[in-house]
Amino acid sequence: MEQKKKRRIVLLEPSPLIVAGMKALLAGHPAWEVAGSFAETVHCQERMLVLHPDVLVVDPVAVDYSRRFHVRSLFPDAGSIAVVALVASYVSADVLKQYDGVVEINDDAPSIVKKLEQAAEARKMPSDASGNYELSERENEILAAVAKGLTNKEIADALNISVHTVISHRKNITRKTGIKTVSGLTVYALLNNLIDQSEVE
Repeated sequence: MEQKKKRRIVLLEPSPLIVAGMKALLAGHPAWEVAGSFAETVHCQERMLVLHPDVLVVDPVAVDYSRRFHVRSLFPDAGSIAVVALVASYVSADVLKQYDGVVEINDDAPSIVKKLEQAAEARKMPSDASGNYELSERENEILAAVAKGLTNKEIADALNISVHTVISHRKNITRKTGIKTVSGLTVYALLNNLIDQSEVE
């Protein structure tokens, strides 16, 4: 009998104690495995494409305070990946709204698994209409640059990110807006005041 493939979790958590606890709770679970853990955002970003997680479990405290309201913008390749908050201390409800689920420090293994499953399933559900998701701050920057006629390389250089990251953001912009052409994105940028008419003439 063929064994069912396990769902993969990546942890972004600076506390070795909490990481060890999550690994211990999920050790031997038939459906879930911890594929990797990272203490810092930058290392997690670098390895996301290689690890192919189904769920990214993030301690909101590990995310730079100014970026907490834009956690998905830190992981442009995480379009279909559920992002779940791992809460060990007080985190405001406004910050938690952007996550697909919330796991609390005192949850037991069955409760954690249930929350991970709910988040993963909810993320796989097709959206009813395009435009259900707001563009992140970085996606708005890239959309404005595309509308101004910049190439992927020029955008990458201007924003100090890789060309691959620009392409990932552009895919997310297309998915969220439903707009596939540069001219369509330009109109969108103008209508949403991301650029001025003079910048595209």
